[in-house]
Formats: sequence, C-alpha cells, structure tokens
Amino acid sequence: MDISIKAMILAAGRGDRLRPLTDRMPKCMVPIGGKPLLEHTIEWLAQCGVTDVIINLFHLPHVVMDHFQDGHRWGIRIEYSIEDHPLGTAGGVRNAAWFFDGPFFLWYGDNLSRCDLKRLNLFHRNKGGSASIALYQRDDVSQSGIVGIDGDDRIVGFLEKPRSDQVFSNLVNAGIYLLDPRIFDWIPKEGASDFALDVFPAMLANGQAMYGYRLSQKEELWWIDRPEDLANLSKRWKTE
Repeated sequence: MDISIKAMILAAGRGDRLRPLTDRMPKCMVPIGGKPLLEHTIEWLAQCGVTDVIINLFHLPHVVMDHFQDGHRWGIRIEYSIEDHPLGTAGGVRNAAWFFDGPFFLWYGDNLSRCDLKRLNLFHRNKGGSASIALYQRDDVSQSGIVGIDGDDRIVGFLEKPRSDQVFSNLVNAGIYLLDPRIFDWIPKEGASDFALDVFPAMLANGQAMYGYRLSQKEELWWIDRPEDLANLSKRWKTE
C-alpha cells in the first residue's frame, strides 16, 4: 500500500536540556551515527513512502534549511514554516495549515523512531477517528504524557507527567500522529497551543473519536531529552 499522505515534522524547539550543544544548532540537528537526528527521520519518512514534508523552525532555522534545502537529495520535497516566536505543537500545525490537503502525519522532530507509517495509516483508516496517536510502552512514565485506551483502542484519557499516584496507564504518547483535517476545528485560532495539553483533552471532553496505535516491538522509539540519552543512543547507533 503506497502512502500519498503529507507529513509535518515539529522542529522548532530549543533543546535547552542539551545545552551547550544546542547553543549552536537546533535540537533536531544533534548528530547521531554521523548524521543529524532530523536526517534519520527524513530518510525514514521517505522510505515509508512520504513524498512531501513541511518542517516548522524557530531556533537557528538556517542550520536546518542550509542542510536540507528542498529535500531532493533524499527524494522528498521539503517546505519550511518559520515561526518568529514559539507556537507550540498545535499552534505550529495551525501556522502551516496552507500545506495540507487531507490527512497528514505529524512527527515530533526531537525523537527517533521506526514507526511503520503504512501500518499506522491502515489502522487510522480502519478506525475512522479524527486522530490516531502512536503509543509506546514505558516503565517510567513520570516525564511523559500517558494515554488510556479501551478494548477497541479508543482513547479514554490523557495526563501529562503524572505523579506516581496518578498513573493509570504505561502507554505514553510517542509524538507521532495521523491527523484528519477535522483537527483544525479544535486548534485555537490564535496564540500558542499544545496537542497533549490543549487540543486532545478538549476533543476527548467533547466525545471526539481518537485512537491509540500501539507500536510493535520492532517499531522502536528513542527519546533524546538529556545529554545521557544522546550519548547512549549515539553509542548504540555505532554498533548497529
């Protein structure tokens, strides 16, 4: 099954916890296995059949644009959405609404994953919801957004960075979505907004159908939040 769905990569973050490395480059450009994190993601999207990508940028945008240009080296067409102030995950998507003409993938650019987008696309089409959210099993969820699902994989709860007495699920938001254009009805028209904090909880409260796509064991996910995360992943990548 071919994918003719556009994608957006969220790459506007500063990556303060990776300073001083991110003083001179955006977080999405930190090197892993001899190439920028974002390059790994773009290669994966292209391998999955995505042909058109838009990347939102804020911190040192020229570093990304100079490296990737129009994307032809990777067999993918790249556009850019430059923000003069951070708009958040949902606000950034709203700012790039002109780019989309149907359902689209959204990928948080500070993670590395092997999410099977063709499988996610099939899941989304079968479920018919407004959003399908990739979920990852994690033992320590204290720094993540947890997601509760029912027996049909329909999402029934969200909570960001729960206390130990608040944990109702070990499935966490992987930062990879397949979104229907109906999502724009729920993004605030102005200002910064976030999917996990603002948009998804509002949709859930109003009975909108969203589904959780559980990543399989081979669809790995790596967070790169701290210097030790980057060091561990870089070491692992060298051995593969």
